Amino acid sequence: MKKQYTFLFLLLGLILQAQQIKSIKYVNLTKISQNIANEQLGYKVGDELDINKINTFIKKFYSYNYFDDISVLNDKGNIKIIFKEKPSIANVELYGYKTKKDDINKIKKEIGLMKGSMYSSKKIKDAKSLLVKKLENDGFINSVVEVDIEYLNSSSVSVIFSVNKGDEITIKKVNYYGAKEFEKSDFEKITFNKEEEFFPWFITQNDGELKAEQLKYDASRIKELYLENGYLDIDVKDPFLEVDFLSNQANLDFYINEGQQYTTNSITIYVNSEIIDAKDLYSQLKLKKNKVFNIKKLRHDVNFIKKEIANLSYAFAQIKYDIKKDSKNATTDIILNVIPGKKIFINDVKISGNNRTLDKVVRRNVYLAPKDKFNLTDLKDSISKLKRTGFFEKVNIKEERISDDKINLDVKVQEAATGNIILGGGFGSYDKVMISGSVKDKNIFGSGLNLGVSADLSKRKSNFSISLINPAINDSLYHGNFSISNDKQDINNSVYDLEKKSKGFSIGLGKEYFRNLKLGLTYKLNSTKENYDYESDFKKKTEKQYYSNTKYVLSSLTPYLNFNNTDDYFVPRDGITSGMSMEYAGIGGDSKFIKSSLYFKYFYSLNDDYELDWILRYKIQAKHIKDNGQIHQGDSLYLGGVRSLRGYKSYAFGPNNEDGQIEDPYKFMAASSIELSFPVSNAMKMRWGVFYDYGMTGEKSFTDIKRSSAGALFEWISPFGPLQLIFANALDKKKGDDTSNFEFSLGSSF
Repeated sequence: MKKQYTFLFLLLGLILQAQQIKSIKYVNLTKISQNIANEQLGYKVGDELDINKINTFIKKFYSYNYFDDISVLNDKGNIKIIFKEKPSIANVELYGYKTKKDDINKIKKEIGLMKGSMYSSKKIKDAKSLLVKKLENDGFINSVVEVDIEYLNSSSVSVIFSVNKGDEITIKKVNYYGAKEFEKSDFEKITFNKEEEFFPWFITQNDGELKAEQLKYDASRIKELYLENGYLDIDVKDPFLEVDFLSNQANLDFYINEGQQYTTNSITIYVNSEIIDAKDLYSQLKLKKNKVFNIKKLRHDVNFIKKEIANLSYAFAQIKYDIKKDSKNATTDIILNVIPGKKIFINDVKISGNNRTLDKVVRRNVYLAPKDKFNLTDLKDSISKLKRTGFFEKVNIKEERISDDKINLDVKVQEAATGNIILGGGFGSYDKVMISGSVKDKNIFGSGLNLGVSADLSKRKSNFSISLINPAINDSLYHGNFSISNDKQDINNSVYDLEKKSKGFSIGLGKEYFRNLKLGLTYKLNSTKENYDYESDFKKKTEKQYYSNTKYVLSSLTPYLNFNNTDDYFVPRDGITSGMSMEYAGIGGDSKFIKSSLYFKYFYSLNDDYELDWILRYKIQAKHIKDNGQIHQGDSLYLGGVRSLRGYKSYAFGPNNEDGQIEDPYKFMAASSIELSFPVSNAMKMRWGVFYDYGMTGEKSFTDIKRSSAGALFEWISPFGPLQLIFANALDKKKGDDTSNFEFSLGSSF
């Protein structure tokens, strides 16, 4: 078509070239603005008409692929350019493949057809080919895809894909020809395509379903297994799949030439001694002399050395390695050559994405500033610290090189919802009917200040509190907190009901002395009333066995130490958080005791090892009270509930009427938990997990009472805060234990 128009203009050239342009009009042009059209045309009224310019203009506009036809009319210098635009895709339907809306939309994106995109026969043909290939990758061989185009009007079409899926192929046999050093089970741990086992429907058995898109990677996975075990001469051919289409079954063959196993004879690091002493690196290498060679450990060592060099400001250092094999002796010599490049300095730190949070709040959480030397650890720690604030859903720091020795840091954040108003209620296994209301914002006005006002009411407790936390006073290393509260709590057992009312305030001040390590001191002043209501038949006992109604004042100082290097606020996947404190009560009040507490939490992601978004979590906590003259019943330690021992009710273990005798306050408590968390939907921030809890408590020692539990949980980072639904089973319950098979928790996580 382009050639036809070019020929037409050449024939009319003599006529057109002699004319001046009086007017220019575009007809049916909607996909491109007329201003852009004028720029591309290069004409204005009064210019002489040039056939070559018009021809160039038409070619340019055809290249946009928006038009089926372009025609030019000339009426004595009045130019009219008429466009016939390609229709737009108004709708895309997909039948016979997926049923979920999200899955269908994902496929539409993958094949490049979405509502509003331009229609062309080539685009439809390419999309059809991609869809057939995707079906094959999903294991459906000989699938048929039909496409219907329905013209809704002159400017829009509807595209309908009808899929007739081919049969799924089941792998009945997998052969690993040439494999001597590894068993079939070793290969099945790393490959995606496995042969069908005896009970394919059972969760732990292989169903044998062909995963065609993974075939090309399975050979590489097998090769990697050998390289991790020292077989440097390993050769794995592309797999051969033999399909019987009558039965829809297949045999899969891998051809392997193992070669011999190599040990590491020597490791040599070449690095400028003025930058770093190689001796400081050797001891920390994973790869060891006289041990079987392992390619995974070598890659780890390369990254380790690069990190150490980058921490010395050489941001763009290169670590090149050479593996020299001695086939005769089955040994290898490893040479690591460090090319540091130039020292890199920070030119500027640019911040974007913080529509609400003040720049200074972001900047004070970044360990690198203009004129600083680059440090890779500082960069990674900055990302983790920004995510730990809970202000941001996503954090990315990009290095932008502007010269041989300078870079800009582009800090891009995506803000999270930090404030919420909650009015609601529910039913808990211990507290029964609950009503709660709160106004909280951990980043009020984008200042980084955490302000909360809350009220919680239930059958067994009520709590009113106001709190203010400043994590960086005047953008310094100092932090402070203040809170006031008015609490009422009922603790029930078969002998008495304890009504405990408490009101008071606390104020604290601390400082970050080392990275991620904070020390501080909190003062607390509380006035407490304890009222006891005994069972009528218990009143016959001697008065000495009664706890009398009492009123006392708690005045205490608590020095504390906290450490936190986790990588996220709500769902940490790496790092630890730990702390210890010692509350000294007796600063002018009635209570006189020392309460020591410690906790430790560890988070580990299995993604690096197994490419799975599984998170291993472990925590342990312990508390002990030392009597310095006066401990009241309300100061007792208790075990049970969401925060210590799931599967048992809150306050399940503490001072009670065991054998009809009132016990003294419990002074010992310890609990530990291990969890494995799995994703449900990262987009919706939902996960589930399994756990095991173990707890101990007692009046005389930690081991007076020992219990454990196991179960599953569902967690959702909702707009109202972390929500957990907990299904637990008490493993070693005894007669009289208060157990709980279901609990929920809002506002707290692991």
